[in-house]
Amino acid sequence: MQKRFLVAALFAMLCLTALAQKTIQERLGYSKDAKLLILHADDLGVAHAEDSASIYALENGYVSSGSIMVPCPWLSEIANYAATHPNADLGIHLTLTSEWKYYKWGPVSVKDKTSSLVNSRGYFYDDLDSLGKMAKLSEIETELRSQVEKAIQFGIHPTHLDSHMGSCFFNKDYLKIYLKLAHEYHIPCLLNVNAFKMIYQVDISDLITDKDVVTDNVFMAFPPGDDKQRTAYYTQVLNTLPAGLSCILLHAAYDDAEMQAITMDHPDYGSAWRQGDLNFFSGEACKKLLADNNIHLITWKEIKDKLMQ
Repeated sequence: MQKRFLVAALFAMLCLTALAQKTIQERLGYSKDAKLLILHADDLGVAHAEDSASIYALENGYVSSGSIMVPCPWLSEIANYAATHPNADLGIHLTLTSEWKYYKWGPVSVKDKTSSLVNSRGYFYDDLDSLGKMAKLSEIETELRSQVEKAIQFGIHPTHLDSHMGSCFFNKDYLKIYLKLAHEYHIPCLLNVNAFKMIYQVDISDLITDKDVVTDNVFMAFPPGDDKQRTAYYTQVLNTLPAGLSCILLHAAYDDAEMQAITMDHPDYGSAWRQGDLNFFSGEACKKLLADNNIHLITWKEIKDKLMQ
């Protein structure tokens, strides 16, 4: 009996070792040198202009994924789309900040359980520094869990988690909550060790487990910059994309009166910026770059279905 147990244990160890040696591409059923890319639209739910542009991009294959800001005013619209399009790759853009000048939102949890997360007017703070100084960890967990639960209540089946303005990546305590929720709901979450080190000066490698899917690269165009500069940036990213799992974070919206009013006095990631993102990724030049570089667009849903069961 003992010998049989030892043989079984050894076989299990060998299987785990073989799995660990496989690249993320091979684990997903691609060749080990495949270039896998998630084209990801942030901020769904923030406005009709954001929802409609992102839905257009999703349905035409210009982006492969999107994530929803549950506290925002246009949640009902994108939730209805998600409920009637269950195969759409839509995750939760966990939200703890409200950055626009006049267009605001606050927690979905009851107020007495999230008082440290809001300013004197009951809205989320504008910036991460204020959040970091004031927020209680227990209230962060309460609010983020409530956002996931509200999404599910509205008919959304989240394929993944990520974080608006990187608020869940502000420090390792916030990140632990983020990972805890991903594990509890059995969905992947956006993780990249190098990005955390570069942007947040945080080493997260000690928090990564075999439950987590880590992207090899995460890219995002940062303001300031005009359309020409952004096109040059995205073109370089696609032309030099390495093998592995990469993600491009973008913001697609129509540059209309609604979006212009929302982003008033906030040129970074404003209305014109978002239209520019939509224009690039829906253009023929982008389509050709993806084909010429043999880049496979994949979804978080594919990762969830293949690796998180």
